Amino acid sequence: MQPLKGIRVLDLSKVLAGPLCGQYLGELGADVIKVEPPGSGDDTRGWLPQDTGHSAVFLAVNHNKRSIALDLKTEAGQRIVQRLAANADVVLQGFGGGTARKLGVDYDTLSALNPRLIYCEISGYGRDGPLGNEPGYDVMLQAFSGMISTMGEPGGKFARASFSPVDIGTGIRR
Repeated sequence: MQPLKGIRVLDLSKVLAGPLCGQYLGELGADVIKVEPPGSGDDTRGWLPQDTGHSAVFLAVNHNKRSIALDLKTEAGQRIVQRLAANADVVLQGFGGGTARKLGVDYDTLSALNPRLIYCEISGYGRDGPLGNEPGYDVMLQAFSGMISTMGEPGGKFARASFSPVDIGTGIRR
């Protein structure tokens, strides 16, 4: 059963939370187009473990997507993304503090091209609070939330979770 068949998702996110969200949408039938920077692509392409030169993490959260390499710092790249967004149902992005606006992929710009667009912005602390423009990576949020204080040896050093529970939880919840 594919309840999202016919839905197009433009995935501008990277690493884990956003790509995981896109993966689930793809598994439900959505057509997901992942935008990656030219050259290196998504950061997780270089993560270990690798089998036959491909990152297991990258493949796990991007296996059901089409991919396009675009430089969003150029007008040409921005125009292409804006054309894709004009025909999309959903945009996923996780750019921090004003970056989406600088790249021309913010809600105001894209919704002007496509008023029915669902815009999913993933952030570490929410966009409206005092930390709204701060970067929020999984290990930082484990520390900020106090999760790290529950890990490790009693009376010893703290340790982070050996997986990425904050990113995974965020990707599922979105």
